[in-house]
Amino acid sequence: MSDRYSPTPQDRFTFGLWTVGWRGNDPFGEPTRAALDPVESVERLAELGAYGVTFHDDDLIPFGSSDAEREGHVKRFRDALEATGLKVPMATTNLFTHPVFKDGGFTSNDRDVRRYALRKVIRNVDLAVELGAETYVAWGGREGAEFGGSKDVRVALDRMKEAFDLLGEYVTGQGYDLRFAIEPKPNEPRGDILLPTVGHALAFIERLERPELYGVNPEVGHEQMAGLNFPHGIAQALWAGKLFHIDLNGQTGIKYDQDFRFGAGDLRQAFWLVDLLETAGYAGPRHFDFKPVRTDGIDGVWESAKNCMRNYLILKERAAAFRADPEVQAALRASRLDELARPTAEDGLAGLLADRTALEDFDVTAAAERSMAFEALDQLAMEHLVGVR
Repeated sequence: MSDRYSPTPQDRFTFGLWTVGWRGNDPFGEPTRAALDPVESVERLAELGAYGVTFHDDDLIPFGSSDAEREGHVKRFRDALEATGLKVPMATTNLFTHPVFKDGGFTSNDRDVRRYALRKVIRNVDLAVELGAETYVAWGGREGAEFGGSKDVRVALDRMKEAFDLLGEYVTGQGYDLRFAIEPKPNEPRGDILLPTVGHALAFIERLERPELYGVNPEVGHEQMAGLNFPHGIAQALWAGKLFHIDLNGQTGIKYDQDFRFGAGDLRQAFWLVDLLETAGYAGPRHFDFKPVRTDGIDGVWESAKNCMRNYLILKERAAAFRADPEVQAALRASRLDELARPTAEDGLAGLLADRTALEDFDVTAAAERSMAFEALDQLAMEHLVGVR
């Protein structure tokens, strides 16, 4: 039955083929579900109210396919998109599954592997643009090391920069309207992955030849598995104008990458994340990068996909109610959030230096005794989150 938490394409919810298509395999267990046809994924996601679908090249075209087989897979997928109206806002390349990428793609110590990786990405960039993608995500899952002596990180970053600069040169030369989004992750499957956090990725982008073409694609679990505050990372990406895409899922602290459905795991951070995205006016896709739990059959796949979207809409409603509550607005003023928005020295350096109340006559004791009233504000957020207000 439809209700106010039932999604529509206007909500811009998207899913990767690899998410609903995950078969439940892990390092200790074989798959628990049969393979899922990409066309069925498109059809079922459209029925659930999704806006779009994304893919790695190998999700759509089995590795090693001939040119004729490749075109056949692409045609079936394109036909399904046209029949359902689903869009392809983003695509990416698998540089981590095949053993050839065991030491990475862009930063492999083997030069010929690096050249192959770049050609593989470029070929899929062409397909992504053909299918209408506007963002190209790059996750360097194998770009890293387990041992200190096996990778010269400074030189590896040179090779990473070289790869992204070449890709920027390619899309510019082709006249493509395509931006790249770097996806940070601290570890797993490599012991340590290059560009492990949003901050690392933002710093790296500034060294590229065409930094305007590059942003970030943060993932909930990737930051939280390092013990970081995900909404804070997103706020910095927004502040830098670099939030090109986002991956939503659930995580319960510093563990392996759990990839629960969105809303499972740290619910409070999920609440603040939705509040941030909605109040900041983020206009990109709300992309779910999760794995349906391996205990469930195909019914659990579509149940979890549905509930990713449903949970976002519930949290969106709860966050809007929080912001509209007069008591919350009063609590925000009591916490002096309005003062944070005012420039510290709107009178300039000269005015600051001439103002005796800023130092000489400043009553440190009285200021230290002022309450920030954060407890009351946070309790109001909690009550809105759990639905008692």
